[in-house]
Amino acid sequence: MTPTVMRAAVIDAFGAPDALRVRELPVPRPGEGEVLVRVHAAGVNAIDRATRAGRGVGVERFPAVLGWDVSGTVAATGPGVRRFTEGDAVFGMPRFPALAGGYAEYAVAPEADLAAKPDGVGHAEAASLPMVGLTAWQTLFEHGGLRPGHRVLVSGAAGGVGHVAVQLAVDAGAEVIGTASPANHDFVRSLGAHRVVDYRTVPLQKEVGDVDLAVDPMGGAEFFRLLDVVRPGGIVVTLKGEGPDHRRTAQDHGVRAGFTYVHPDGPVLGRLAGLLAAGAVRPVVARTLPLDEVAAAHASGEDGHARGRLVLDLTS
Repeated sequence: MTPTVMRAAVIDAFGAPDALRVRELPVPRPGEGEVLVRVHAAGVNAIDRATRAGRGVGVERFPAVLGWDVSGTVAATGPGVRRFTEGDAVFGMPRFPALAGGYAEYAVAPEADLAAKPDGVGHAEAASLPMVGLTAWQTLFEHGGLRPGHRVLVSGAAGGVGHVAVQLAVDAGAEVIGTASPANHDFVRSLGAHRVVDYRTVPLQKEVGDVDLAVDPMGGAEFFRLLDVVRPGGIVVTLKGEGPDHRRTAQDHGVRAGFTYVHPDGPVLGRLAGLLAAGAVRPVVARTLPLDEVAAAHASGEDGHARGRLVLDLTS
């Protein structure tokens, strides 16, 4: 029987990591087309930290429960639900960019935003994939038009989106080049990258050229730097939003500009689940922490240089 109260990590105002507090809240109820998920694990993303600090997605009211990446089991279903039944193992990134309440023992999600968790894949690993996986997929295939034989450059290839983008591009038959610090070169090669470069010592354009698609997870000056290594007619896709000079400067280089604003996609998540089950894509879980250490999870990822993913365990 589903309880009436649950533990959740909330913020009562924007602030530093210690603005996160764990307390009891009422268990939400699923509406039309929604399921109630007993959350076993919740991924911690950069947008979670930015939202907590007041620089991310909009928060209409407090207290607010952050978190979008979830993996768990269906505890109850609302009217009209057809795909899932009570007890099914599911994972996803529901509602983004609206709040989804993933840092809680229970969360309500539209069934269309979820996919079945593959057998043999743990909840922590499943919870680490949705946002970075959907972002990488939408960047490579929907915006970048990736095809077999394309030459792909993934900037920040050891990062959350980057390390999944490398694996997806390799699986799609692309030649993949990653940029990373020397300490992460072996890691990026282990993901299947054909070449890894560190352009902090040598300008990137002297190392790489004729790229069909460049993935920019960092934004800012990185977008404009990548324009110099993309072939005429190729594309740079950034994850950090469109600025006033992006399209004009790209056009001046004879290059296209793309912009990924990730959104839930149950069918694509199902395809990612298949790749996860087959071992073609494996998100790297760096650390798993209990919900009570949510502030520490946010603090440890503040510098943006962590390799792999941070995940909250909601079962302990």
